[in-house]
Amino acid sequence: MATSSLPAAAQSRPDEVRDGQTTGCCIVGGGPAGAILALLLARRGISVTLLEMHRDFDREFRGDTIHPSTLEILDQIGLAAPLHLMRHSKVSGPVINFPDGPFRPFDLTRLKTRFPYILLVPQSQFLEFITKEAAKYSSFRLILRANVRKLVEEDGCVHGVRYLGPDDNWRELRAPLTVGADGRFSQIRQLAGIEPVKTAPPMDVLWFQLPKLPHDMEIPGGLLGGIGPGRILIVLDRADYWQTGLVFPKGHHQELRAQGIAAIRRTIAEIEPRLAKNVESLTDWQQLSLLSVESSLCPRWHKPGLLLVGDAAHVMSPVGGVGINYAIQDAVVAANLLTNPLKEGRVTESQLAQVQRQREWTIRVIQRMQSIMQNNLLAKALASQGPARVPWQMRLLVRIPILRDVPSRLIAFGPRRVRLLNP
Repeated sequence: MATSSLPAAAQSRPDEVRDGQTTGCCIVGGGPAGAILALLLARRGISVTLLEMHRDFDREFRGDTIHPSTLEILDQIGLAAPLHLMRHSKVSGPVINFPDGPFRPFDLTRLKTRFPYILLVPQSQFLEFITKEAAKYSSFRLILRANVRKLVEEDGCVHGVRYLGPDDNWRELRAPLTVGADGRFSQIRQLAGIEPVKTAPPMDVLWFQLPKLPHDMEIPGGLLGGIGPGRILIVLDRADYWQTGLVFPKGHHQELRAQGIAAIRRTIAEIEPRLAKNVESLTDWQQLSLLSVESSLCPRWHKPGLLLVGDAAHVMSPVGGVGINYAIQDAVVAANLLTNPLKEGRVTESQLAQVQRQREWTIRVIQRMQSIMQNNLLAKALASQGPARVPWQMRLLVRIPILRDVPSRLIAFGPRRVRLLNP
């Protein structure tokens, strides 16, 4: 007979709870949305507990972009300046090399903001920075290695969660509001029975790092793009190394692996010859990480006592790198709307629905923009085996002053600028 490898406590039933506690707001998931929401609520004196299933934040993240919208919000609470003291790099706009010349689809430096750039900071360091700030408030509590397995539900309302704690014992945490901020594979969303409507963008991405070498190229704007037959190359200047992405048609990962790592090196060198020496460092597939690109939107982000935010409610395509910042905007809107109800200890579903109403239109607009870019520009480039060229409409767009900054504003702030009320 097969035996379970789980600890004895973990094999017990979730109703065998070793410890029960209460909090003003239970947030599941210590990513950007969860950490920012916890900080904002703690600053307002609301008892908040942040549950994170991992032992720390020191793991691989693919999203390290902090856009002007987030920097403005952090500046409202005095955190933009200390964040800039951390080691970072900046992106103001990409340069994409085409056979008919370089093309810059957007330029953040023309925007009217204190922060006309995207700040690149390792996400693990950013999360540590935010949670350490939150820990200055006695109303904040962070529990690591908290593996949520069950919602506490009574009379159709969520009253908290049950989770396996660091000691592998079942614990219960009750709260007037539970927030699912646990990412694209959200356990909270699954437990709540909320199904996202998914779309499949026509691409996947291999992410990897290339070393910087003496006399390496300089990238104006901090981001370089290149297009080859059936491939798109993305290169981000990360101060100490080149963060690199190779975009290819969805479903072709196994085909790439069959061609071998040498074929990857050749492809990169053909698209960007200046990286020919750098790619010699790629010798093993374990150096590459696959990002399966998807996009989704939940038709409903809430049920009584429960709210979904960030990737748990809507997964964004990597086009524009806006996912983290739209998740943080969710957190800010939630803090703006729910602070008073949480102080009163009762949050109605109509109040939770208001969070979705304020955010859903924005998410739909940016996902539509991403879809247009994917289907009309990226998909055509990936399908082409000949020289790729910039569509004439795109070149015309960036020459018309009243229109050229629209993409920049959408990437930097979204259709609606989100601000923290009563910071």
